[in-house]
Amino acid sequence: MTREKTEDGANFEDCLERLETIVARLEKGDAPLEEGLTLFEEGVALTRRCHELLARAEQTVSRLVRDDSGSLTLELFSEDDEE
Repeated sequence: MTREKTEDGANFEDCLERLETIVARLEKGDAPLEEGLTLFEEGVALTRRCHELLARAEQTVSRLVRDDSGSLTLELFSEDDEE
């Protein structure tokens, strides 16, 4: 399975791992103000990248659907689908 990379070479899992590290550091509360602001800005950017990667992945998700005749067809995932 191929992991989609961002423009800087990081995949979703890498971005999420870094984001978790940043959150833990900020929650600890011992970072100086300047470092805290830098970490926060990086965290916001990582959050955006994760959302973008998830949106792209969601567009490619497919599912098998049984039609009225009982046949299975492959249908692209749509945000309008609710089950």
